[in-house]
Amino acid sequence: MSAKTIFIIIISVLVTIILMNNTDEVNFWIFGDARVPKLAVLGVMFALGLIVGFVAGRPRKKSDVIQDNINSHSYKEEEGIRNSNPNYLSDEDQEYIK
Repeated sequence: MSAKTIFIIIISVLVTIILMNNTDEVNFWIFGDARVPKLAVLGVMFALGLIVGFVAGRPRKKSDVIQDNINSHSYKEEEGIRNSNPNYLSDEDQEYIK
């Protein structure tokens, strides 16, 4: 078994033990007082944590990464102009020559 599988099993067992030992009802404020089983509150919060962790930890789409690279490296356009035209000089270089 891999370490990841063992970790998932241990977390699952701990979550199950904690949820099963907290079945009493509590007053919970959800835009007004409500009597809710502690099991439901803990279960929903754990599920929300899993969803947020999954969304935050998944790799980004390639199109997002490419768009970020285009936005952060706009100087590459200028580099392409220099490579296509060997006589190209930047404004600073032209000022220096004058």
